[in-house]
Amino acid sequence: MSLTPPSPAPGPQSHVPAWPPAAPRRRGVGAGWIVAFAIALLVGLLVLGYLAVALGLSVVATGTLLAFVPLAIVLLAVRWIDRWEPEPRWALWFAFLWGAAVSVAIALVVDLGVQLFTAMSGPAGATGDEAIGAVVQAPIVEELAKGVGILLIYAFSRSHFDGPIDGLVYAATVAAGFAFTENILYFGVALIEGGAGELGMTFLVRGIFSPFAHVLFTACTGIAIGIAASRGGGPRVIGWFLLGLIAAILLHAFWNGSLAFADAFALYFTIQVPIFIAAIVVTILLRRQEQAVTRRRLAEYAAAGWFNADEVAGLSTPAGRRAALAWARAQRPPRTAEVKRFIADATRLAFTRNALATGRGDVRRFEDERVLLDAVTRDRQAISA
Repeated sequence: MSLTPPSPAPGPQSHVPAWPPAAPRRRGVGAGWIVAFAIALLVGLLVLGYLAVALGLSVVATGTLLAFVPLAIVLLAVRWIDRWEPEPRWALWFAFLWGAAVSVAIALVVDLGVQLFTAMSGPAGATGDEAIGAVVQAPIVEELAKGVGILLIYAFSRSHFDGPIDGLVYAATVAAGFAFTENILYFGVALIEGGAGELGMTFLVRGIFSPFAHVLFTACTGIAIGIAASRGGGPRVIGWFLLGLIAAILLHAFWNGSLAFADAFALYFTIQVPIFIAAIVVTILLRRQEQAVTRRRLAEYAAAGWFNADEVAGLSTPAGRRAALAWARAQRPPRTAEVKRFIADATRLAFTRNALATGRGDVRRFEDERVLLDAVTRDRQAISA
């Protein structure tokens, strides 16, 4: 990867700002998001208090430590998926809080309401059918609660929601949060009711065999919203959201039904594992699509003189990025931070350009393009300084 500035071109190069250009304006967390974070944190404290009262602090502490194992597995996978064009950290934190707190609270409140309704409307001592609750109620309520969180992120942060990979990342993060809190509850109940043996079996099933279960369900909703976003958004987003939600509910119901009514281990290896492998293949294909978008849009800037051919190759391929970072680490002093910033800004520029080229741009996107062009110029100067 060549990190030298491209030869001047008569068009855009005449608009390159003098060094040092103004730093690009990064969109931070607005007042609305701060309120949303505060509400999610408050709900999280209420859920934590409920778990502490229902299970006891020592049991919750044990369940939390064990729940960190599948959470770490899932978040490492999310980080791998999100490496090419990373989403803002604050948006990922909100997604996690929504899943771990708000979605869980909604599920708990609905479950309590159903139990109260059943107790009051049925014969004395009657309780709801647990199997029906697991196969019907849980998939509908949980997937709707998680899906609304993804829809909110899209609605209020469209500039960070470009396509299916973004939807998958946000969905997986919401699902990771939900599964984290749910695992604390399940591990705690197992420890109380069956001791260490029951806890070990529950951890094996939920923490080792199926850490990605909720991710697979909710990914249907996230990818569907991402597809709608890549096609221009608008009212069609609701239709895609409902389509993805139905798929998530059906997949969740099938999973819970296999645990309740069939040979769970047989279905796990004959159906669930192939579904998981298919999901990995889809993710790889979507990541390659992101790379293709980056290469195509940066080539357009290269034709106008903003990049040279070596830079396009180094910025738009995994091998090129690895080579650029290896070069940066070998310099004295190292230029790793500068090259990483150059890669990140150029990638954001490519996706901003893609939104404009596909008719999804607005005034803010045009402003983003301007400040990102300033940013890559500054990055190049910092690397060659």
